Amino acid sequence: MQQGNMAYYNPMDELDEDLNINFEKLWKTIWSRRKLLIKVFCSVLAFFILLTFVMPKKYKVTADLYINKSNNSNMLEVNPYVLDEATGPSISMGVDKTINNEIELIKSELVLDKVIRDNNIVYKKKFGIIPNRKEGEFLTAEAFYKKGKVLKIDNTKNTNVITIEYKSTKPELAYGVVSSLITNYIKLHKELNTEKSKADKKLLESEYSKIKDDLDKKINQASGLPAQTMTGIGNLSAMSAFSRSASSAISNIRGQYIAGEKSQIAVSEESQKLAQLATKLEWAKMVEQMSDSSKVLILKEPKQLRPFEKSSPKLLINIILGCIFGGLASLLALVYAEQKSEKLTYSMLTNNIIFDGLKNPNLIGDICYSYNPKNVLILSFVQIPSTIINSLQNVSNINLAYYNGTRDYMDKINKSDKIILLEKWGITDAAPYKFVRETIKNQQKDIIYDILI
Repeated sequence: MQQGNMAYYNPMDELDEDLNINFEKLWKTIWSRRKLLIKVFCSVLAFFILLTFVMPKKYKVTADLYINKSNNSNMLEVNPYVLDEATGPSISMGVDKTINNEIELIKSELVLDKVIRDNNIVYKKKFGIIPNRKEGEFLTAEAFYKKGKVLKIDNTKNTNVITIEYKSTKPELAYGVVSSLITNYIKLHKELNTEKSKADKKLLESEYSKIKDDLDKKINQASGLPAQTMTGIGNLSAMSAFSRSASSAISNIRGQYIAGEKSQIAVSEESQKLAQLATKLEWAKMVEQMSDSSKVLILKEPKQLRPFEKSSPKLLINIILGCIFGGLASLLALVYAEQKSEKLTYSMLTNNIIFDGLKNPNLIGDICYSYNPKNVLILSFVQIPSTIINSLQNVSNINLAYYNGTRDYMDKINKSDKIILLEKWGITDAAPYKFVRETIKNQQKDIIYDILI
């Protein structure tokens, strides 16, 4: 078989046909379903508006805390003699790590447990009706923080600001949680600061007392001669060459001088240690005095909300959501109605459409004649008006066929080169029309026009 006589199916042809949008067809499809679209859109919009008044109101209370790094529990940036429990002198942790530590401290059980008890937050029945074994018990800190994700503790990036947010259906509870959280967090900080400063001071006082005792002992044990003694032994040195007793005396004096120098050096070293430790001790006392001050500055105080100051649901937001989902629901309803329609709709037609074939009946004859000498089949699903039949009498390359449920039209389709379909919108049955189009496609014939009459 020669390749020139073979017919190949190119899927791109079908893709190109699908990409050609007939906007008049699209508009007529939408307009024909306008009542359905309006009903669906208004129903969805009304549902979202109704939700505004039916859904439980939620109140959001927020507060902003500024964490002052220079006033942390170790006085890290201020105190050059800060003590670290593990590795000695500390180094700066940076903004991010410091803030992360503060957030973890706020979320800790030391703070959240007190917040839970302050606001009497207990387990309740599930969905208000299902019994709960823990009903009446205080929530755990972990359950409270994760419950509904209503408590948020975030850091504004690259700043020392922590934002606390809590949502509740009760405005007094929302305010109480945020206020209690801040109060207990600051209180915990003061306790940590006080404990650390007292521990530092106690350790330094112990070391100071020990070094002072060592210094007193070295002063009491100091012996030997002062340095000025060596200036007066010049004559004795000259006599030592002639007298054994003079030589022995000079050696004894030099020995005592060396002992005196060693004692002075020991006393000097202990004095320096004592002076340095005294400076550290002064810093520790200052830190202890400052430990009662908090490093937390409340930039935004929590606000007690009034009943109408709800955060959600908002009428405007629900209207916007209603419009969005109403549009989507209308589109789905349109597609569903077009697919399930038992009668012919605009969306079922090809993109080459003559919407009013009776308006200019001679146009149909001119279209068929333009394909001469190819045979054009006009397959009609309705009774063809006499005006159209009269316009086709002088066109020789036309065949007429009616869809009547028999198989005669299939042979005529096979013998034709081009096909025109005549139908009536809303009257022609959709199932036969779709079947005929599928048959034409299987026989690899072209539908040049859909003509509505």
